[in-house]
Amino acid sequence: MLKTLVLRSSSLSFSHFNHFSTLPRKFPFSFTHFPCPFSTVFPRPVNSCRCKVFAMAERTSTSSSHSLKYTNRLATEHSPYLLQHAHNPVDWYPWGEEAFAEARKRDVPIFLSIGYSTCHWCHVMEVESFENEEVAKLLNDWFVSIKVDREERPDVDKVYMTYVQALYGGGGWPLSVLLSPDLKPLMGGTYFPPEDKYGRPGFKTILRKVKDAWDNKRDMIVKSGAFAIEQLSEALSASAGSNQLPDGLAQNALRLCAEQLSNSYDSRFGGFGSAPKFPRPVEIQLMLYQSKKLEESRKPGEAKESLKMVFFSLQCMARGGMHDHVGGGFHRYSVDECWHVPHFEKMLYDQGQLANVYLDAFFISRDILYSFISRDILDYLRRDMIGSEGGIFSAEDADSAEFEGATRKKEGAFYIWTSKEIDDILGEHASLFKEHYYVKPSGNCDLSSMSDPHKEFKGKNVLIERNDSSALASKLGMSIQEYLDILGECKKKLFDVRAKRPRPHLDDKVIVSWNGLAISSFAKASKILKGEPQGTNSNFPVVGCDPKEYMEVAEKAANFIRRHLYNEQTRRLQHSFRNGPSNAPGFLDDYAFLISGLLDLYEFGGSTDWLVWATELQDMQDELFLDREGGAYFNTPGEDPSVLLRVKEDHDGAEPSGNSVSAINLVRLVSMVSGSKSDHYRQNGEHLLVCPHFKENNFSSNQICFLQIAAWFWNSVCVCRLFSSRD
Repeated sequence: MLKTLVLRSSSLSFSHFNHFSTLPRKFPFSFTHFPCPFSTVFPRPVNSCRCKVFAMAERTSTSSSHSLKYTNRLATEHSPYLLQHAHNPVDWYPWGEEAFAEARKRDVPIFLSIGYSTCHWCHVMEVESFENEEVAKLLNDWFVSIKVDREERPDVDKVYMTYVQALYGGGGWPLSVLLSPDLKPLMGGTYFPPEDKYGRPGFKTILRKVKDAWDNKRDMIVKSGAFAIEQLSEALSASAGSNQLPDGLAQNALRLCAEQLSNSYDSRFGGFGSAPKFPRPVEIQLMLYQSKKLEESRKPGEAKESLKMVFFSLQCMARGGMHDHVGGGFHRYSVDECWHVPHFEKMLYDQGQLANVYLDAFFISRDILYSFISRDILDYLRRDMIGSEGGIFSAEDADSAEFEGATRKKEGAFYIWTSKEIDDILGEHASLFKEHYYVKPSGNCDLSSMSDPHKEFKGKNVLIERNDSSALASKLGMSIQEYLDILGECKKKLFDVRAKRPRPHLDDKVIVSWNGLAISSFAKASKILKGEPQGTNSNFPVVGCDPKEYMEVAEKAANFIRRHLYNEQTRRLQHSFRNGPSNAPGFLDDYAFLISGLLDLYEFGGSTDWLVWATELQDMQDELFLDREGGAYFNTPGEDPSVLLRVKEDHDGAEPSGNSVSAINLVRLVSMVSGSKSDHYRQNGEHLLVCPHFKENNFSSNQICFLQIAAWFWNSVCVCRLFSSRD
């Protein structure tokens, strides 16, 4: 039954791609999730199907033929994602009472579509369905259609993603959910193609079936949706029976997590698990903490083995095509097992976390490879992702036009190269560069059968380092520094040419939580990079600045949030900023991630004002989100009646959970303040960690909960850092 599913499924994190390795490259899993009345009509979800899949669709550019013909209510919104749909023939509403009232007035279901502006498959569904006048007519006649930016309203997204995930075990974006006028879910899924294909129903068929069920089986499907929400709510409301952590829980959890990761370690290509491969910095951090614990337990051999997995994985990621060698930073994930061909969007939360783990690797190993990669990420953010007042933007799209005036956008067009282009740009150094980055006249996306199954990148090259630089330099009779200098000059030339291409869409929202992650990495870099050997040379895209400049970036970003997204009187945050603060309040992640960033600002040499603000935010977080009976923190303040569930997140995936970051924040605050304040933080931390949802028996081979590692730090009575930071 649903109740037994929700504890496990609600703790799953939903990354930008669903994790089923049996499927072809980047297929978005068009689930047909219907409750009981539909179960005999539609086949099983596509993750059990190995059928041939249609080739990737291309995204229409902003010069779409519909752009002047239609304008809907989204045209007055600030969200880049909503604005992308402002000229669809679908009569979209933003999330709000106007839409809900219209559904009640017309007595029709709601079609809810949730995505984000840099989501490739969101673009595909827009081109195929939301720009299609026939589909739009069905939606306009039979439904009230609501479009939500999941980055702007993660609270709304979490409710319906939890529903889909709990009942059907799969999720992702675009999220497509049919609701009753009182917002109870009727069915849900992700991407749907417009037409029936491969024995599976298309979007138009689904809309017709839902319309028929609404007209003829309404009581049944409405009761089913209401029951689902009731069961989810009940499952999320369990109370903690004690404020004491069970003996041995934390140590056993750390060991179990590390064992599960070790069992999934790819000794050939690095990383944990198989394709598609995500960077998941929390897994790297977990293994670093395990290594530290093993070292403290006088098990140097096992500690070294954990570090070996971490370092090799970080090296493979840095050499692979998921790393933007020309412009810096990392793409979202690799579609193949060898970190070669990426899904090309760039997300701020990845950059902040990855910079942190490369900094950790440098601190431990003193290998400047890791300091260069951390600088590479941070310098990319400084160059391309920061506004004039210091706020750090959220993402860059995977798709872009191949040339100015193109009516279609393609994934990766901005980043890939032909061999001839490189010859023309680099001249005498082209051969050196092409050998280093595995560039081939026929294209190089041939390292895995998963890299390019539909020949989308035929004749194109995604840069990847497959050979050792020292060996290649020796082969050419050069010193390693001379060789690296030439590579740097080549990358700068390619960067200058690439800058003239049509750029991917920039989502210039400033999201508090993601800025908190970036603030942490910039602050951390300002201290750790002082440990680079004197005279260390760097090459493009690394700038090679004085580390103190990173602290300036971090403080400027924090000041932006304080100035634009924090109310000094109420001491509350707003979630995001674009042309002004959003209407959405700050959520748990906003408070937790920002507090973590502020503590890093303080710890790495900033003013005590940052610590004071962090304690103010922690007190407000406790007031708004702490479940004083059940333990841990809810994701939302629970003040919006249109958000039907208050979910607790206990799993770290693409982003760490607000609860795990909060646990670590509380441990740190216990050591930074004194007296009753310290006792208060200790009590709240213990109450968080004994929440019934966060039990050791919730672990499974694909469910690694970093929150339990925070419990280990708690029991160890140590500040949860890999190193001492504050002078």
